[in-house]
Amino acid sequence: MQALYLLALEPLAETNADVISFGFRKSRSAHDAQRHIHNLLAKKTSPQWIVEGDIKSCFDKISHDWMLENIPTEKDVLKKFLKAGYLFEGKLFPTTEGSAQGGIISPTIANMVLDGMEDAIAQKFWPSKKGRNEVKDTHRNGVNVIRYADDFIITAYSETTASEIIKVIEEFLSIRGLVLSPTKTKITTIHQGFDFLGWNFRKYSGKLIVKPSLKSTQKLVSTLSQEIKNGTSSAQSQLIRRLNQILRGWTNYHQPVCAKETFGKIVHVLWEMLYHWAKRRHRNKSKQWIVRKYWCEIGTRKWVFKDENIILIKASDTPIVRHIPLKLDKNPILNEDYFMQRKLKQQKLRQRAWKNTIAAQL
Repeated sequence: MQALYLLALEPLAETNADVISFGFRKSRSAHDAQRHIHNLLAKKTSPQWIVEGDIKSCFDKISHDWMLENIPTEKDVLKKFLKAGYLFEGKLFPTTEGSAQGGIISPTIANMVLDGMEDAIAQKFWPSKKGRNEVKDTHRNGVNVIRYADDFIITAYSETTASEIIKVIEEFLSIRGLVLSPTKTKITTIHQGFDFLGWNFRKYSGKLIVKPSLKSTQKLVSTLSQEIKNGTSSAQSQLIRRLNQILRGWTNYHQPVCAKETFGKIVHVLWEMLYHWAKRRHRNKSKQWIVRKYWCEIGTRKWVFKDENIILIKASDTPIVRHIPLKLDKNPILNEDYFMQRKLKQQKLRQRAWKNTIAAQL
């Protein structure tokens, strides 16, 4: 039932959505948000102050009354969706506020609740805004809103303006039953840097560098370590398959940013963990024997962790491929050809980069 109502609601949500929001939206991604932020902050004249926004328990606290009054769908059915409750360990718990996480329609509804943040900012900081699709107007006063689901950043030219922005957002959210997290919402500068969507954005000597955040990297290392510990008695080929799945997902996500140095560190850390894994399996064997058993050379590559016909991918082999900027005025429902061509072009860029990487190793 939710899927059917979503089919009717999604075109409305896309058409009326904030221009610069990227999460829970068709044909938009975290990479689009990253590229847009890079374009905004890379110039010498770019805003220097950043508001890092975090909404406290967003999904759990949205006002039901506000949603019933403002979400353009059948009210009786929407009320049933919101008031249905949830089951946990055989018990039914009521839902008196919030949008149930995991529901098919919930992400779209939550996004629609936050749509309008740009207009709230526009009324105060973009006094001569011509129209909601005139994205270039949002650069006035250095105030720019970039939102991904319930995470967002807002840029400004001064700390005073940044403080005023927080007050505007607090007023906007309060009507919807939401509040900013006082511990996670903060004001910083681009020279100090900030984390957003797993990346760190920071200017070094005036140059903007985007790279995997320390938190994201540490989480990957922890995941790899746990997988290796769980695979103490696993065959080498099974372990390689599991590690490759983790590494491919993580490196593909960070492929568009300056991640080569981080990829290289991951290779070194992973080698150390795998050597200890092998040493535990053969406590009485020498280092040379262990290396000969589990590692080999292929072409110009040394230290290849291989078993049978499967090898462990090397994170540092992942080529850096910049993400194609999104034209923000394009609608995925009205402009399908644009999004299809853009997707194909991005795929070709990645394929060409991988071919060049493989050719260099032969």
